[in-house]
Amino acid sequence: MGKVNALLKHGSSATKAPVLQGSIAARFKRIPRIAAPALAVLGVLMITPAQSQQSARIVAVGDLHGDFKAWTDISRAAGLVDARGRWAGGKTVLVQMGDIVDRGPDSLKIIRNLMALQREAARKGGKVIVVLGNHEAMMVLDDTRYTTPAEFAAFVDKESASRRDRVYEANRASVESFYRTQDPKITPEQARTKWMAEHPLGWLEHKLAWAPSGELGKWAAGNPAIIWVGGTLFAHGGISAEYARQPLDAINKRIAAAMAAGDDSPASVLTDALGPLWYRGLVAADPEAQAARAAAKPPTPAPTIDQELDAALTAYNAKRLVVGHTPSLKGIQITNNGRLARIDTGNSAYYGGTLSWLEITGGQMIPHTVARTP
Repeated sequence: MGKVNALLKHGSSATKAPVLQGSIAARFKRIPRIAAPALAVLGVLMITPAQSQQSARIVAVGDLHGDFKAWTDISRAAGLVDARGRWAGGKTVLVQMGDIVDRGPDSLKIIRNLMALQREAARKGGKVIVVLGNHEAMMVLDDTRYTTPAEFAAFVDKESASRRDRVYEANRASVESFYRTQDPKITPEQARTKWMAEHPLGWLEHKLAWAPSGELGKWAAGNPAIIWVGGTLFAHGGISAEYARQPLDAINKRIAAAMAAGDDSPASVLTDALGPLWYRGLVAADPEAQAARAAAKPPTPAPTIDQELDAALTAYNAKRLVVGHTPSLKGIQITNNGRLARIDTGNSAYYGGTLSWLEITGGQMIPHTVARTP
């Protein structure tokens, strides 16, 4: 499992103990395999014009961030599922815009539901596509700064406590040594208590599932970063002018390869401020993207939003671009003469925004809202 089996370090904070210093690959092979439902792995998805003509209706849903109730309200109101949660959308193409994880408690529940709907929709002539979000990439890169305790708890099984104890005991010396660099007087008991608090039950299983070779890591790597459906482009963050120069399939393959490798290098496409997972320049000021352009050799001047949209839509023969990533709590925003739709409306209770979905039918974009259920 790459870095997970070699080190299983805690990835996002230098102030926390590096977990499992030294190689534990041999020890880890003795830990029972995590009990979790098998998740289908999506290939790099492209829907060609001929395929897209088979469906007259597209439904796009923005960032969900762990709110299963919000997802249930939206999917029922949009006619995607019936009262039992089964696919009822017929030949509809559902595009979920990524950022399923973090901030809310039910990320895993939403993922499992989407996987089930993907299978059910295929049998009815429909399709369920999940676009890769930056937060899914963060999971693969072991960046859990926004992951809630309840998300870890969703991975707990009957072996979690003993599994965590065995991992700690196998690496006690290195953990205690680390904590002594912060507090030379810390006792072994205090070090253990501190480590356990920083790594709650389910943390280990979550980490393994989201590793590049784990079930969820593989699933995420199979999700496209950009998809073309019926003349509409979908990308979680946006498409910068720099990326619009690259073939769409090449971008998806490049990102899939980086996900499979868990590439967290400074030059990784997974963290590129100009890349489709993170780019905000089409909807807001984007200091990170501006800094990336300034650092280019030679420096790259920022295009206008209209210029950038023209570049992307022309490059991929599309009429419009739909993005998530940057919340607009007042609802879906359709701008630039109908060429750009911004559909992250803060669906998660964490944001408390408007529950919404975008319907595209007959070449028209129709925003919808639904009230939150109690």
